Amino acid sequence: MSETSAPAPEPEPAPAPAPAPAPEEEIPVYEAEDLQEQEEAPEEQESTPENFEPARERVMREVKTLDEKKPITHVIGETKVFAILNQKGGVGKSTTAINLSAALGANNKAVLLIDLDPQSNATSGIGVDKSQITHDTYDVLIGAADITEAIIPDVCEGMDLLPSTVDLAGAEVELVNEMARENRLKNATGSLRGKYDYIFIDCPPSLGLLTINALVAADKILIPIQCEFYALEGVTKLLDSMKRVKNVLNPSLDIFGVLLTMFDSRTTLSRQVADDVRAHFKDLVFETVIPRTVKISEAPSFGQPITEYDPSGKGAQAYLALAEEVINRG
Repeated sequence: MSETSAPAPEPEPAPAPAPAPAPEEEIPVYEAEDLQEQEEAPEEQESTPENFEPARERVMREVKTLDEKKPITHVIGETKVFAILNQKGGVGKSTTAINLSAALGANNKAVLLIDLDPQSNATSGIGVDKSQITHDTYDVLIGAADITEAIIPDVCEGMDLLPSTVDLAGAEVELVNEMARENRLKNATGSLRGKYDYIFIDCPPSLGLLTINALVAADKILIPIQCEFYALEGVTKLLDSMKRVKNVLNPSLDIFGVLLTMFDSRTTLSRQVADDVRAHFKDLVFETVIPRTVKISEAPSFGQPITEYDPSGKGAQAYLALAEEVINRG
C-alpha cells in the first residue's frame, strides 16, 4: 500500500493594508541664524519706544574773526580774570569753564574763555572745529599772532573763545629758555582789560609753565573739587604753588572760590566730602553745588554748554545759580 503525501497548508491571507496616515503639518527646519532672529526680534521690538527720537547732531560753531563780533550793548567795568585750576584731572575744570562762561553770557555779561589746556577740551566742548582754527593759544604765547587775531567771537551768547590745539603741548619746551616766559599770557591779555567783564582761563591738570602763566595773568583762582574719594588730593600742592607765585610774580593772586562738582546727594561719600571741603575752605566755598547728571556729561559731545543742551535741567539751573554767585561776589 503506497503512502500518500500530506496536503500542503493553505497560504494565510495577506493582511489588509494599513490605512494611509493623515497628512501631518510640515515641521519647519530652522538654521541657527533663523533661531537667533526668532529670539531677538521680540526683544528688539519691545525695547524700541514708540516716541524714539534720533540722536541730535553735534553743533558746529562758525569760526569768525573779532571784527565780526556782535557789538556789546552794556557798559563794561573792571575786567576780572580767573584761572580755573586743580592739579587733579577729571574734576570738572573744562566743564565748569564752558558752562560758567555760557551762564554769565546768558546774564548779559561779556566773557572770554581762554583754553590753556593742550587737550583742548574747552575748544571741542563748545563745538569749535579744530581744523578751522587759524591761530590759537600756542601762537599767542610764542608771539606768532596777536591775541585779537586768535579770538573766535560769539561762540555762545555773550561768550568768545581763545581756542587751543595740540600744538600747545610744545609751548612749554619752546618757552623754557625765553625771557619773561611766565608773563606771556599776562602781556597778551593786558590789552583786553576793559573789553570783557570776565576772562576765564581753563588750565591743564599740572603745575607746569602753562599753569604758571595762568597764575601770573589771573587776578584770582577758582578751584573745582570733585565730591569723591581723594577730593583734596593735590590741593595742598596747588595752594603752595599759588603762594610762591603770589610772593614772587603776582602779589594780588588769591582764591576767588571753591566749587563742589559731581555732587550726588544720594551717597554718604558726597555729603562727607562736601562737609570736609566746607570745613577746610569755609566761606570760600560757593553755596551752589554742581550735581552729577547725565546731561552735563553729554553736552560737550554735542558741542553745547548745558544752558543750551538742557536749559531747564538741574545742571543748567545750577550753573546759572553759580553765575549769580560769581556776579554777587564782585
